[in-house]
Amino acid sequence: MRTPVLFVALAFVLASGLPAARATDPAAADPAVLEEILVSGNQPGPGLWKVSRDGRVMWVLGTLTPVPKRMVWQSEEVESVIASAQEVVLTGGVTVSSGKGFFGSLFLLPSLLSARKNPEKETLREMLPAELHARWLVLKQKYMGRDKAVEKRRPIFAAFELYEKAISKSGLSNRGPVTKLVRRTAKRHKITVTQPLVTIKLEDPKGMIKSFKQSALDDVECFAKTLQHIEQDLETMKDRANAWATGDIELLQQLTYTDQGRACIEAMLGAEALQEGGMKDLPQRVETEWMTAAEKALGKNNVTFAILPMRELVDADGYLAKLAAKGYEVAAPAAP
Repeated sequence: MRTPVLFVALAFVLASGLPAARATDPAAADPAVLEEILVSGNQPGPGLWKVSRDGRVMWVLGTLTPVPKRMVWQSEEVESVIASAQEVVLTGGVTVSSGKGFFGSLFLLPSLLSARKNPEKETLREMLPAELHARWLVLKQKYMGRDKAVEKRRPIFAAFELYEKAISKSGLSNRGPVTKLVRRTAKRHKITVTQPLVTIKLEDPKGMIKSFKQSALDDVECFAKTLQHIEQDLETMKDRANAWATGDIELLQQLTYTDQGRACIEAMLGAEALQEGGMKDLPQRVETEWMTAAEKALGKNNVTFAILPMRELVDADGYLAKLAAKGYEVAAPAAP
């Protein structure tokens, strides 16, 4: 049984620049906001990267969130490649087991939800510098209205809630189309699906949650960078979303934005309770699992299909750059 450990999932959402995780509800968005700016209708999405060695090839699709809500992904090329593959390698992740079974895990949910609150019941006004809280109030009013409950959240959780509302009202969605389609296509063609996972077994989940609830988080920097991301980068997020939808890889590589991910994951996973619970160095461990699975697939399959966050394809220190450093030939897709 995979326990819905809220703070682990959130940590990895933030670690990857807030791309994925909880899906936003398209019906909740303001349909008039920026509809003319974001692309809509049928779009090709990005081309496929090619990783090869000794005649074996792995085609890699880069994922991105948020994406335009009203785009329809033309996925025929990707579906054709998946159908020709012997294996699909999904993005790496984390699975957490409590050993409590389904009903035991349900009983943990109230504790998980209450862990979002500050341990001493402080409000955001009491937790944050005055200037930062003033900026928060402006953005909160714009994107969340009179939500009073969020004022009692830890800064990292309040920032995440604000971010979700902001992208939704900007015509964007965290519900990327890729993973669901890839899984469905692989199932239809009976292709082996591998998801590299770091498995963490919690011996005392209730005790760990209790310890986490009582511990302070060094998350003010995460909060500040998330506000900056919303204040300065919404237009860039739209441009990146459009570039992904239209397959403009060159533009994706050029567009830069505030990366609050490192500050947020360090704040979350720096909590002593999570360190003691076996969650130390999780990003590095997830990377190791994915690289191992990818190299194993490249060593045995004529054709492999894989998906990765776009940054792991285009960044100088991303996964594909590290495969290239190991001697694999890596080729970016041709311009559309």
